[in-house]
Amino acid sequence: MNRKPPLSWQTIALHWITGSTFIAIFIIGLYMVDLPRGPEKGEWVRLHQSIGPLFLIIASIRLFWRIKEGSINPLSVIPQWQEKLSHFIHVLLLASTIVMPISGIAMTIGGGRDLKIFEWVILTAENKIPLLQDLGYLTHQITANIIIIALIFHIIGALKHQILNKDHTLSRMFGYQR
Repeated sequence: MNRKPPLSWQTIALHWITGSTFIAIFIIGLYMVDLPRGPEKGEWVRLHQSIGPLFLIIASIRLFWRIKEGSINPLSVIPQWQEKLSHFIHVLLLASTIVMPISGIAMTIGGGRDLKIFEWVILTAENKIPLLQDLGYLTHQITANIIIIALIFHIIGALKHQILNKDHTLSRMFGYQR
C-alpha cells in the first residue's frame, strides 16, 4: 500500500460536522412530522427550520472546500466500477446537503412564513406561493430518500474499506495516519 498524504483537518472537521448536523436535523424532522398539531410540534418545527439555513451554510462551506481540495483518493487499489460508484455517492451526498435545506427554505417561504433562525427573521415572506411550497415539499421528500440511500452506501463503503480492504480509510476520516 502506498502512503497517501493525510487529509487536512478542515476536510475531516467539515465531514463530521456536516454529517452529524445532518443526522441531527434529520432525526428532528422524523420526530416532528408525526406529532399532532400543537405547541410541541411548533417548537420542533421551529428548531428544524432554524437549523436548516445554518446547515446550508455548513454544507456550502464543505462543498467549496471539497472543490478546492479535490476528490479524496482511495487508500487502496479498487476496481474502476467501485471508484465510479464511490464518486457518484459522494456527489449525491454533497448535492443533497445543498438541495435539502434549499427545498426546506422554499417550503417555508412558499407557505407564507418568514425564514427565521431562532426567531431572528432572515427573510420576510409576503404572501403564500403554493407552487414554491409544493415544489419545495416534493424536493425535500425526494432528497430525503436519496440521501438515506446514499448515506447507507457511504457507510457500507467506509466499513468495507476498513474491514475487508484493511486500508484504514475510516481511520483516516478520524484523523489517524498510518
